[in-house]
Amino acid sequence: MTDFAANNNAPGAEDVERDPAQEAAVLARENAEVAKENAELKDRVLRTLAEMENLRRRTEREIADSRVYAITSFARDLVSVADNIQRALDAMRDSGVVLDGPAKALVDGVELTERELLKVLEKNGVKKFDPRGEKFDPNLHQAMFEVPDPRVPSGSVVQVIQPGYMIGDRVLRPSLVGVSKGGPKTAPTASPSGADDDA
Repeated sequence: MTDFAANNNAPGAEDVERDPAQEAAVLARENAEVAKENAELKDRVLRTLAEMENLRRRTEREIADSRVYAITSFARDLVSVADNIQRALDAMRDSGVVLDGPAKALVDGVELTERELLKVLEKNGVKKFDPRGEKFDPNLHQAMFEVPDPRVPSGSVVQVIQPGYMIGDRVLRPSLVGVSKGGPKTAPTASPSGADDDA
């Protein structure tokens, strides 16, 4: 027991006072480590906040897109119905039948139905466009044939077989068109927003 007490009373590392320079160096090292850890944590927090902000913006954009484009498949099906109504009206007009009395009432009813359908489509962000006279744009139009006509600027849409439809700022269905060939090289610019919606 005396040996133990003697060993305990011997000057140890705990009892030796540190040199002030050593103490300052240790504190400086610890402060540097704490500052580095603090900077890393601050950087992590800032990155997390930036990621959360980006996620919020991306989510808002996706929600807005889904509101506009959620009906794309349904709208594409309704566009086919609008085409069939237009074909029926064209067939009645081209048949040579006198549209009078009950036949006229039938045609008027079909025209009214077509207008109402186009109005409902437009109310939901689907717009019909007829690019007749505009410059051919492969993003908006699908060329079916070329029409040789030196009077019309080359690359202009001269005939519309089937009108196109836009949903928001995307093409729901391109218009099927005939394009001029052989005229002057300059042509007007395409603008589906200024297109005739009643064609």
